[in-house]
Amino acid sequence: SAALFFLLLFFCVLVGSSADKWNSKARSCSDIRQFYFGKGFALDGVPQSEISGEHLRICPQGYTCCTSDMEDNLAALSRREMEGLLKNAGRSLQTSLAGQYKAFDGYFLELLNRSSISLQETFIPTWGSLYSQNSQVFSDLYTDLRHYYRGSNVNLEEVLNEFWVRLLEKLFHQANKQYFIDYLECVSKQIETLRPFGETPRTVKTMITRTFVAARSFVQGLVISGEVVRKVSQVPLSQECMKAMMRMTYCPHCRGMASARPCANYCSNVMKGCLANQADLNTEWRHLAETMMQVADRLDGAAGVDSVILALPYRISEAMATMMDSIENINSKLFQACGNLRAGGTSSTGEEDSVKRGKVAPDGFRRSPSLLQVTDVTMRLRDMQPYWVSLPSVLCSDRVATGTGAEDKCWNGMNRARYLPEVMGDGLASQINNPEVEIDITKPDMTIRQQIMQLKIMTHRLKNALNGQDVDFQDTSDDVSGSGSGMCTDDSCSRSPRLVAPATDRPVLYPYLPENKEVKGSAARRLPSVASCLLPLLLLLLRL
Repeated sequence: SAALFFLLLFFCVLVGSSADKWNSKARSCSDIRQFYFGKGFALDGVPQSEISGEHLRICPQGYTCCTSDMEDNLAALSRREMEGLLKNAGRSLQTSLAGQYKAFDGYFLELLNRSSISLQETFIPTWGSLYSQNSQVFSDLYTDLRHYYRGSNVNLEEVLNEFWVRLLEKLFHQANKQYFIDYLECVSKQIETLRPFGETPRTVKTMITRTFVAARSFVQGLVISGEVVRKVSQVPLSQECMKAMMRMTYCPHCRGMASARPCANYCSNVMKGCLANQADLNTEWRHLAETMMQVADRLDGAAGVDSVILALPYRISEAMATMMDSIENINSKLFQACGNLRAGGTSSTGEEDSVKRGKVAPDGFRRSPSLLQVTDVTMRLRDMQPYWVSLPSVLCSDRVATGTGAEDKCWNGMNRARYLPEVMGDGLASQINNPEVEIDITKPDMTIRQQIMQLKIMTHRLKNALNGQDVDFQDTSDDVSGSGSGMCTDDSCSRSPRLVAPATDRPVLYPYLPENKEVKGSAARRLPSVASCLLPLLLLLLRL
């Protein structure tokens, strides 16, 4: 018995010394210390060698180089970096939309300027003093058209009606200067009956209304799209997303696997879970882009925006010529309706020549090469259609493992091994069984829902514009999205409530490969402790 006692005692001493020797050879944490310091964190409390990981709440609880504080700091860092990536992607799309707006806006205003200058240059030799003494009527028309395009509260139909009434009064007065005219108001009331300008006013009204309504709605669509991108890009990520990002991004460093890159499908599930609400923008975003492309088609082509605007001086001159060619008949009808004129006006010497001085030749207003190909904007709109559902693959493209055998050596959230779960679909409803991000699919992000409504409203306006219906573009963003929604900074925004599914609806967790379980349980399978050896010794002594 004594020999047996000393034999057991020797074995326990040997085991204890072996355990101490193994612990002395624990892997160094020098790599993560350097990495952690490089991220801007202090090294206070960072272990020199691996420690047991029972304290970890996000990463696998095997041996680790990360303390609880390190895990929290790296998790917060992973969220900041992810939110930064989303904002950068959003800014890139915003820049593209702003570039399209600037290009089209400059193109459209340049067309208006060229049309206005062309009218002035051709009307002076064609209509002489009849134009020069009444140039304000024409300049006011172009001013009102610019204001309408810019979104001012201008009724386009009233603008055009007022222009033709004023033009009728001026031409009637100019053609009858030898008389004392005191009933111009009566003259203007006869414009519908007399139709002194022929069919031109109706033709111009149809063409100008369709073109300007389409152009104004088009640029408004570009503005609204940019605003939606800006506000959605500022939506903070959830707490559960932060955990998933930490597990994918920095847990490999804690495990001493800094070179391990995430499995492709693993990254997809993390990103699809984190960006589930953003993906729900896809349907309305595509509808808006498609409708804007239809409007762009309306603005392009043979009867497009440039041909309509550049032909406006010719149309007006044509209408003036129609009236002046029939001035005697018009006068007769006006005298009958409003009364005879009384002599006492000014001399008409020289005026008759200016009135009868030919028409503006339409050749002077041929469609010139477009300053901007609207089709270029259409191509950009088509390219941006899949933006919201393509974000996960875009954000994963630079971080996942690639190459031969990568799927068996990539980081799957627990170890270097194949990732088994299937890839989730797009959108919030598809994440009910996402194994990486716990999210309550019954609680959508309200800021994003409000922006989805903005897209619906803008699409409806664009469809009205396609039908030539005037659209009121009062800014309703505050009414729909709430004061300041999506516009605060990272420091001032309150974080969204943590999205956790009820216990009964928790995502199904798929089993990992056997080696994953082995790693997870490795903390419990250490060498036998001295205490486990002392127990049989104690029992032997009691028997002695």
